[in-house]
Parts: sequence; C-alpha cells; structure tokens
Amino acid sequence: MDEEPLNKKPDMMLSYLAKQDLYTLSVGDLDERIEALKAEIARCEAAKYDRGSSKSEAEKLFNI
Repeated sequence: MDEEPLNKKPDMMLSYLAKQDLYTLSVGDLDERIEALKAEIARCEAAKYDRGSSKSEAEKLFNI
C-alpha cells in the first residue's frame, strides 16, 4: 500500500489546491471541500492554541 508521508511540506498540498480549477467541481464537491477545509482550519487552530498553552506553562515554570 502506497501511503504518502504525513510530514510533507504543508505548502505543497496547499499550493496544489490553490491551483485547482474550481469550475470543474460540482456544488456538492465544493461543499465537501469547504467542510474539509473548515475541519482542517479548526485542527490547526487547536494545535496552535495547544502550543500557546504549552509556551505559557513553560514561561511560568522558568519565569520568562
């Protein structure tokens, strides 16, 4: 089974998506894509929040 590495440069996929002709997609496909992108944005925001919390805890620990 050929699986793509998960740690690919993140902008590679984003640049591919940005170049895709959206007029070839149906309304249903666009709705699916929008929901998937919203879910990915929420996942990124949660990871960013977690890192901010970790940084804050580390700063408290080391009095930075």
